[in-house]
Amino acid sequence: MSTAFDALGGEPGIRQLVDRFYELMDTRPDASVIRAMHPEDLSESRDKLCWFLVGRLGGPPMYEERIGHPRLRARHSPFAIDTAAVDAWMGCMDQALEEHVSDPALRALLTKFLGEVARFMQNR
Repeated sequence: MSTAFDALGGEPGIRQLVDRFYELMDTRPDASVIRAMHPEDLSESRDKLCWFLVGRLGGPPMYEERIGHPRLRARHSPFAIDTAAVDAWMGCMDQALEEHVSDPALRALLTKFLGEVARFMQNR
């Protein structure tokens, strides 16, 4: 059975998606609200999102092996995440998905999943 992890090209494909997401977050004016929540050096943020996605999309549990349970709400609770922040995050992710995922059904699945995750982080 093929997984989203496989369809994206495994860890290297997910890494490309994540790298593009953070490039967009760094350059899109509408993403300044979420960029401000991140450290100047995005290396650790890139790794964590990649590891999380690898595990959640059917690959090895890289995040859990390195850090433990994701506890996403708790880890994001110090940040004021409102609708504008969720929309900015999804705007960058939508563009990255559009550029990196050619299969419309897979892109729709990932958009739905990541939208649910983003809305789950909203705390304002």
